[in-house]
Amino acid sequence: MQKMILVDPTKCTGCRTCELVCSVKNEGIANPARARVRIVRFDPVVFEVPMFCQQCVSAPCLAICPAKAISRDKESGVVDVNYDLCIGCKVCMLVCPFGAMSFDPVGKKIFKCDQCGGDPICVKFCETKALQYVDVTAVSSRKSWEGAQKFSELMQKFARELAPAG
Repeated sequence: MQKMILVDPTKCTGCRTCELVCSVKNEGIANPARARVRIVRFDPVVFEVPMFCQQCVSAPCLAICPAKAISRDKESGVVDVNYDLCIGCKVCMLVCPFGAMSFDPVGKKIFKCDQCGGDPICVKFCETKALQYVDVTAVSSRKSWEGAQKFSELMQKFARELAPAG
């Protein structure tokens, strides 16, 4: 069963706890710059949202890696980095459409979210529940339902506007 980290930006407060626990778990240091998740801030409305590797089906990072250090786990679907093979060229960073690949200047290697091997710590520590670890098919079903609901609302509005005044 393939899972993914789902972000509800309406619940995110920008507290950055996810960055801190990620960096502590993966690097042993509380340093958001070394986290595999990034809080992206949109100004001037001060809208903040966590950004993760989206485990893209076509994974441009995987396709372009000259050292073949990036692969996909067949069972989980997670795009993984073999840090022993990574040459630190940063080409994967250039092609990632989400800016989810980062570079560790200390280790001289790229890094990205690996979903903590199926038990993402950021999800556990997200107090507002802006982060959820869900089955990919559940995401698809939820999005379908939300799309159908929006379409229904639009059609009802359209029907009201066309209804004769009376």
